[in-house]
Amino acid sequence: MGECPDAIRRTCQPHLMNATVIHALHDWPFAVWLRSAPIVYPALETLHIIAIAITFGSLWIVDLRLLGVRLFGLGALDVRTLAGAALPWTLFGFVLAAAAGSLMFLARAGDFIGNQAFLLKILLLFVAGTNAAILHSRGPLDSSSTATRLQAAFSLLIWIAIIICGRWIAYV
Repeated sequence: MGECPDAIRRTCQPHLMNATVIHALHDWPFAVWLRSAPIVYPALETLHIIAIAITFGSLWIVDLRLLGVRLFGLGALDVRTLAGAALPWTLFGFVLAAAAGSLMFLARAGDFIGNQAFLLKILLLFVAGTNAAILHSRGPLDSSSTATRLQAAFSLLIWIAIIICGRWIAYV
């Protein structure tokens, strides 16, 4: 096996994750290439950020409209029409961010697996997905519903927290 980062030895305790799995990921030739090819990892980071912008931008507009914000012409847009037009962009951005993020994780699994900001980000992504599933399972979007408005506000807060955690990964 190749030399693994200190983060692998430090974080891969039996109760957290099998160190062998992390070592295997670290030593996998594809993962080595992802982290060592000069342009690949920075390109993945760039793609990840663009995908987050697409995801959050489309969510932002719909959530603000659900909250009753009427600035910049939002009030003139029917919330269901807006949501219908934005949802494909949200899903596209999310799939792209998840793909790029998964490759970034693969390249540096030993660093990420013990990073508290990364772990919190992943937890918040599950919370965001659950919130969205509940919102859409209740039927057509209704901006006059208190529950819908609370979920829209919660969505914005969750996604802002996800973005913050993503930025903090490099610094904690």
